[in-house]
Amino acid sequence: MKNPTTLIASAMLLAVASQMPAAAETIRIGYQNEPDPSHVAIVDGLYEKATGDRIEWRKFDSGASVVAALASNAIDIGYAGSSPLAAGVTRGAPIEVFLLAGLIGKAEGLVVRNGSGVNEVKDLVGKKVATPFVSTSHYSLLYVLKHDGVDPTKVNVLNLQPPEIAAAFARGDIDAAYVWDPVLSKAKENGKILIDSAEVAKLGGPTFVAWATRKDYAAAHPAVLKAFTKVTLDTYAHFRKEPDDYKAGTSNAKKIADFNGAKVEEIFDEVDGAYYPLADEQASDAYLGKGTADALAATAAFLKEQKKVEALLPSYSGSITAEVVKAATTPSQ
Repeated sequence: MKNPTTLIASAMLLAVASQMPAAAETIRIGYQNEPDPSHVAIVDGLYEKATGDRIEWRKFDSGASVVAALASNAIDIGYAGSSPLAAGVTRGAPIEVFLLAGLIGKAEGLVVRNGSGVNEVKDLVGKKVATPFVSTSHYSLLYVLKHDGVDPTKVNVLNLQPPEIAAAFARGDIDAAYVWDPVLSKAKENGKILIDSAEVAKLGGPTFVAWATRKDYAAAHPAVLKAFTKVTLDTYAHFRKEPDDYKAGTSNAKKIADFNGAKVEEIFDEVDGAYYPLADEQASDAYLGKGTADALAATAAFLKEQKKVEALLPSYSGSITAEVVKAATTPSQ
């Protein structure tokens, strides 16, 4: 028989342990360098505060890499564009979009180098044009070529990541690039924008970026996604209400510039290059519902036409959920 003193001590230890807060976990989040209002919250540590967990922020150069990391369980939450998301879901990646990070506008565009001799899309025939493959920029480039009747096989399209594009453009190794900020803004210093993604959207080829997670992670960590979503939506609401708080000379602009390595005087234009849907918009059928599912389906159909994916899914609605946004914006009882 155990000593009564030992039993009492054990009971006391168990009681103390039960009252201790759960050990913090590590959340692995993949982001990209495209300036975004939520980067202020990253710098300020608001995500860690909201989740109560450690966060390992991992920088990726393209959405395709983010989707691959999500699918392989290398990260838990990731930021990617509609094209890599559509490709990933079509290929069977067990992921779902739970928050829209922005409808892409002038933050992505087709920039042509001064002296390249390119003045319109048709002039790209025989030219070297760089873009990250299976990205939203790649999708937009192919869409523009098709719209203007240019055979993409007649254009030397190169698969380069944004840092490689910046270097190649500066050296004069490429004639043009379809890419996003801050590389786009840098390239404009020695070139001009032929068309941007806001204009491509008007032609019928809209693109967006979103936060996605694996379905098994969503089922096991609803509180993490809820906290993450609340912080992110708060930053979007602040930008929509007080855009001047992100102009040059503000602390927010400096935080984003320091985080992304961009020029502080260009931050506002870069952040303003996308439309950030608020909570009520996000939860609507037009956004995290049929609208986004249809947009993924249309993107996947285009990618199949371009032989980037082999077969389409009957429906893409299973890869979209508005439940996290609804949970994050529902007042606690």
